[in-house]
Amino acid sequence: MFEIILLLVIAGITGGIGRSLVGFKRGGCIISIVVGFIGAYIGTILAREFNFPDFWSFEIRGISYPIVWSIVGAAVFTAILSLIVPKKD
Repeated sequence: MFEIILLLVIAGITGGIGRSLVGFKRGGCIISIVVGFIGAYIGTILAREFNFPDFWSFEIRGISYPIVWSIVGAAVFTAILSLIVPKKD
């Protein structure tokens, strides 16, 4: 149970950093966690595709969570999301 909570906290932090880099203000903590997990997926795919090294990752019971690539992927995902979602007045 502790590992799941720790992964949620890490995903929330990386998603929040990625969202703040792009300037996306909508949503809260749950959105940051979702963006963090999607960013980890996108960032890992980008890193593998371009043969980039894994700078810093966090491992819990054999599951590796790439911190740097999660932030990069979250920023990419949030940038695409901000183009799709209509702006509030």
